[in-house]
Amino acid sequence: MVDACGCDGGFEIFDEKSAEEDLQRYRGHGPDATTATLVDMIRDRGVSGSSLLDIGGGIGVIDHELLRAGAGHAVLVDASGPAVEMARREARRRGTLDRLEFVDGDFVSRASDVDVADIVTLDRVICCYPDVESLVRLSATRARSLYGLVLPRDRRLLRWALPLLNAWFRIRGFRYRTFLHANAKVDALVAAAGLRQVRESRTFMWRVVLYERLGPA
Repeated sequence: MVDACGCDGGFEIFDEKSAEEDLQRYRGHGPDATTATLVDMIRDRGVSGSSLLDIGGGIGVIDHELLRAGAGHAVLVDASGPAVEMARREARRRGTLDRLEFVDGDFVSRASDVDVADIVTLDRVICCYPDVESLVRLSATRARSLYGLVLPRDRRLLRWALPLLNAWFRIRGFRYRTFLHANAKVDALVAAAGLRQVRESRTFMWRVVLYERLGPA
């Protein structure tokens, strides 16, 4: 299963059924492993009173976890209406709806409507967006302090596998596509925005990275 990230015209796979399944999995088992790793990295740096911008956040797992850890306010941006509705439902259940704001739409298209935040996260979002330069540049410049990513590792096996996965999407009639952007390119874009890498963890497929700002945003 490919996680909800986002690119224009490819949101039909992130429907009500997939959002409901994501919410039930989260309620039953907590965050997925790489999401939990990113949350732990951020929490270790201290989140009390911080603001969060969660781009492509789906049902809001990072938002729920960091608000519970003491973050003051979160903004979730996602182009899947059903995912946003599930995030709202979970926030209402947790009593944090007054601390969680929702922006419905593609972040790159809506960036001018989104303010800076202490913490910015993109959990398995870069892998689904064709214009990595705009996505990383616009999101990284909105991080006052911390910038966290989960993205596919730059591995030959994945470069072979992704065209097959995209062919399957095409056969099924989906417009959604997934992308493997060079990790070095992503790192360079983040560095150009004034952030340096401070933590990293890897699985076979995923790379979890936390960056911090060197100077004023």
